[in-house]
Amino acid sequence: MAPTSLSDLKRKDLLQSKGFINAEWVNAKSNKTFDVLDPATLDKIATIPEMGAADAALAVDAADEAFKTFKKTTGRERARMLRKWNDLNLKHIDDLALILTLENGKTLAEAKGEVMYATSFLEWFAGEAERTYGEVIPSANLNQRILTFKQPLGVAACLTPWNFPIGMITRKAGAALAAGCTTVWKPAGETPLSCLAQAVLAQEAGFPKGTINVVTTLDLVAEVGKELCTNKKVKKVSFTGSTRVGKILAEHCAGSVKKMSLELGGNSPFLVFDDANIDTAVEACLVAKLRNSGQTCVTANRIMVQKGIYDKFADALANRIKGLKVGKGTDEGVIIGPLTHERAVEKAMSHINGKSFDAKKHGGQVILGGAPMEGTKGYFIQPTIIKNMSKEMLTTREETFAPVVGLYKFDTEEEAINIANDCDVGLGGFVITENIARSWRVVEALEVGMVGVNQGMLSAAENPFGGVKESGYGREGGAQGIQEYLAVKSMFINVSV
Repeated sequence: MAPTSLSDLKRKDLLQSKGFINAEWVNAKSNKTFDVLDPATLDKIATIPEMGAADAALAVDAADEAFKTFKKTTGRERARMLRKWNDLNLKHIDDLALILTLENGKTLAEAKGEVMYATSFLEWFAGEAERTYGEVIPSANLNQRILTFKQPLGVAACLTPWNFPIGMITRKAGAALAAGCTTVWKPAGETPLSCLAQAVLAQEAGFPKGTINVVTTLDLVAEVGKELCTNKKVKKVSFTGSTRVGKILAEHCAGSVKKMSLELGGNSPFLVFDDANIDTAVEACLVAKLRNSGQTCVTANRIMVQKGIYDKFADALANRIKGLKVGKGTDEGVIIGPLTHERAVEKAMSHINGKSFDAKKHGGQVILGGAPMEGTKGYFIQPTIIKNMSKEMLTTREETFAPVVGLYKFDTEEEAINIANDCDVGLGGFVITENIARSWRVVEALEVGMVGVNQGMLSAAENPFGGVKESGYGREGGAQGIQEYLAVKSMFINVSV
């Protein structure tokens, strides 16, 4: 029988209800707290410290002190700790998945998938820890030699979202720790428990005192974020979240010219051409749109279908979505769970039937769903499909972040590319076609950082994840990921006799 509550945890100490600073579990200095809710039932599952700027400063101080010795460890030493952390995640995957499902809402199957995804970054960066190569540079001066080597930046602040609370922390902290940086983690207030469980396992894996610190907050997030960005002991900030917040953090970091990685909002186009295989298109769309109940940074937000296949695709997609079970993530057979917070339901409904710029008022035809789920206590919305979408609608320029499918129609390849690129952000995109030449043309023309061709997934540990335009800068994962936490130093040697 599948676990359904925190009482089913096999390893009870993975559920922590305090912050983690300098290897100690601590309350907020103010003693304030906030509650973590199960989005499927709205039941309280934990009470966590409401930490503020003073607590964040203590975490930074601990990380800064630890950096003095941690930076001297070898890549191989750090790799061994990362591999042990990886192994501990796999050993306790059931418990980690249960905690994640109860605080985030995603299904147990998806939660286990996220744990596997998260551990892949630990394994990947364990390898990268020993590959921070320098260079010997040919000098124009015969009497000098030039070489470069790489050194860790220092304290890295890792600010993570609620939609992938395990995967985002290992993607950031795994790279930082592999490079030799020490870290301060600031998880989303909606989903802090998964991050705290990772701190338990990382400590068990052997990471020294002060290298990992966790600051929890819900209502004081702006205060904590400002402290992490303006504190001069922090040398690197990595943030995943909205473009609006990313811009605020960038302003805070500008004062000390702090290095940043920003993975911000997306508005991913999903282009289905007339030559596409319908089954391939539908399956890719289900993954790209409905994974995590539509709450991913690269979710297919604008689904554009060429006119010759438009109605056929809409019918096939509706038939598949009709058969998907919606419910609590711990319930058997559930494919689509709740949204993580109430604001997400309100936003989704504003896109469907709001006061202005919504789909219905601008000619959209709802052919499936279109309302919150009746008879449920949590943050559920019916899986929805809307035909006849147009550029005037909110979904055209905002992420819906819900299981709401808006179908746009286009005539030509050129038109599709122009519509797709008429956007301030550019994180991901998808192209469904059986024409290899077209796939190359469209991928190269799309103004995004990543494109999936005939598939609905865009992320892997070995791939650099990130976007262009107002979707941010920097890359996570791949060979590029660890470089975000390293500084290049040059050495000039006089070899004259």
